[in-house]
Amino acid sequence: MVVPAPASRRSIARVLPPSPVLALFTMLFFAGLLYVSEAVDQLSGLRLDNDGIVPRSVDGLDGILWAPLLHAGWPHLLANTIPFLVFGFLAMAGGIRQFVFVTATIWLLGGLGVWLIGPPNTSTIGASGVIFGWLVFLLARGFFARSGRQIVLGVVLFVIWGGILFGILPGQPGISWQAHLFGALAGLLAARLVAQADRRRSRPAPALGA
Repeated sequence: MVVPAPASRRSIARVLPPSPVLALFTMLFFAGLLYVSEAVDQLSGLRLDNDGIVPRSVDGLDGILWAPLLHAGWPHLLANTIPFLVFGFLAMAGGIRQFVFVTATIWLLGGLGVWLIGPPNTSTIGASGVIFGWLVFLLARGFFARSGRQIVLGVVLFVIWGGILFGILPGQPGISWQAHLFGALAGLLAARLVAQADRRRSRPAPALGA
């Protein structure tokens, strides 16, 4: 008789990346790209700011790809840097492939939401939509995966950074609540999809008799 080995809980219960040093340097590299982009923007007379998401404009669709890499000045970028590094690092707990899937889901769906309902004649830029998506992903994944450790981490993150979630509400001048809202919704969807995929992988195969 062949009995299946215990299922691995590779990413279901993990709260830190499997290779923390590599994850840290990966996030520092991506953060460096943001700073290089802002430096180029400043040297070009802020021309890159026009390459963000322009709602309901065909020409503005490509802004979905570039918007998270651009910021409206150094204060905007500095305000995003710490949560960008922390949430991105923690979102790598499931490995690089899962991180790419989660980030792409947030990046593209969040940007599409801005393109659909953002205010006309504006250019939305900044990584905050991705940051909101990572945060909600980290808050929700433990509940979908039924992982106590991930739920505890989510509670800690909520206590420290939960206040920023008010950014999904309209009414703050110059702030794209649409990017925050759709980034958060995309992060929630990513958490559900990841948990479902992990449960399928961890389901033991039937025993074989001989």
